[in-house]
Amino acid sequence: MTIQEGDRIGVIGPNGTGKSTLLKILAGQIEPDTGEIAGPKGLHAVYVPQTDTFEPDKTTREVVVQAITDQRATHLEEHEAEILADVLIAKAGFEDKLIDTEANSLSGGWRKRLSIVRAIATCGGEPDLLLLDEPTNHLDLEGIQWLEEMVRRSFTGSTTYAAVFVTHDRAFLERVATRIIEISIAYPKRILSVQGNYTEFLRRKEECLAGQARAEQTLNNQVRKDLDWLSRGPQGRRTKAKSRIDSSMSRIDELARIQARNQAAKMSGAAVDFNASNRKTRKLLVANNISKTLGGKRLFADVDITLTPGECLGLLGPNGSGKTSLIRILTSQLEPDSGTIKRAEPEPVITVFSQHRMDFDPTAPLREALAPGGDTVLFRNRPIHIIAWAKRFLFRESQLDQPISSLSGGELARIHIARIMLQPADILILDEPTNDLDIPTLETLEEALEGFPGALILVTHDRAMLERLATQYLALDGRGHAGMHASLSQALRATTTSPTSPKPADRQIHKPKKKRNGLTYHEKREYATIEDAITQAELRVTKAQAALEDPAVMADHERMTTACHELTEAQQAVTKLYDRWQELESKVS
Repeated sequence: MTIQEGDRIGVIGPNGTGKSTLLKILAGQIEPDTGEIAGPKGLHAVYVPQTDTFEPDKTTREVVVQAITDQRATHLEEHEAEILADVLIAKAGFEDKLIDTEANSLSGGWRKRLSIVRAIATCGGEPDLLLLDEPTNHLDLEGIQWLEEMVRRSFTGSTTYAAVFVTHDRAFLERVATRIIEISIAYPKRILSVQGNYTEFLRRKEECLAGQARAEQTLNNQVRKDLDWLSRGPQGRRTKAKSRIDSSMSRIDELARIQARNQAAKMSGAAVDFNASNRKTRKLLVANNISKTLGGKRLFADVDITLTPGECLGLLGPNGSGKTSLIRILTSQLEPDSGTIKRAEPEPVITVFSQHRMDFDPTAPLREALAPGGDTVLFRNRPIHIIAWAKRFLFRESQLDQPISSLSGGELARIHIARIMLQPADILILDEPTNDLDIPTLETLEEALEGFPGALILVTHDRAMLERLATQYLALDGRGHAGMHASLSQALRATTTSPTSPKPADRQIHKPKKKRNGLTYHEKREYATIEDAITQAELRVTKAQAALEDPAVMADHERMTTACHELTEAQQAVTKLYDRWQELESKVS
């Protein structure tokens, strides 16, 4: 594995395959069993783990200042460290009120941003290598967009660094990654490395697995002939017969290995399927003009929601915008300040998949969490033994007596899904269901939700899941406004407006200018042709990637260097065109 300046490498794979371990090895936190890590002297590598921990009573600013001053390499006086801390905090988008807030009291999204800022601060804001473990967890959509820009353009904008990140966020991989590495027992060396974004990775992965399936079929035919020959007894000279026997046994062993890999590729995700009540009611829930204010802050007003079977409402908004409060209102845990909620008769069954997960006794065994009532569960009126039920969620029989405390975050998430599946529901509310799930389980979860006949409310930062499932979007902007939108792009624009926008009174002064803020004549011509320009630029990237994979190019150092430069320039051109397209789109809207 070679990491070069400007590389943005996404590491994916099923839970438990060693993704986080690989990052820790690259960060120098643990030693590999074999092999070595080599890099230039003075390399500044920073590592951001999944969990965000801070010293008690330290404010946001104090955390960053301490990270700077603790590193002797920065050679900064205290007042200089404070100035640098303020610059880094501002670039991370922190509002003034959060700067002197205790770090441990921040929301999950702001804690994650602070963890990244703290890590980058240890090298004066200019790392050479950025290592991120599940960086999109707990970030809202605006936070993820900030992270994308930060990884793609560098934190300060003055340097270009390499980044390696473990993530299950497919949209993040699509927009940010220049190379993707999957760790899985489905591949010969447990690794598949593909130059390109997530779309290109999926194409190459499909080719790889299809080739592996063909190889299994070919080997199977050869082994069948070998077994037939062996059953008749080897004939001919002893040396020649022994050589053929050895070759036959080698093919039999290779067939077993390739069959195991292909089986692993088919069985990589948990078997998820939700239990619906299948009622025929047309309108399950209707909310009219509901509003809510908490702690003197208006969360939303005049919200209208109609939930019908087959409907999936994507609920978007920055952290603190009122998404959780709205869910509590819809589930009768909180009263709205105004408006009405009408539910079907009899009352629809609402099941909630909470981002906070269920509280399990950490000392209890896994079997108790999966089947609280004994050795069987009742799924769709059919008893299923706990061993079979556990295997549906990728647990081995030997794990059933392990304590809950020994399980990973992904395994706890699968237990939660298993418990939710046992509850028949008319309305299924999923609050950040993707946290800690690997990509194969995510895709299986999406397939199950697509087939769910009831209504869905989906709160997630996973844009790929929203695009696949949501039929409409409710966007909360964090400033008391809410609106329905037909597409994810519209909803994102509504929720990611800067919180430092002018106040309403100030905006009135600039209204005449805003009316004229359309496209100029030249911009209209540019807008009309920019999609074609993007297509051509992406074609250039594809050609550059193909050149890098050409054995003749790989064998010629000069041609290889030229091809690398060409790929970098082509990818930068695509990025600039997409940014320009987004800029023109914002003017049109």
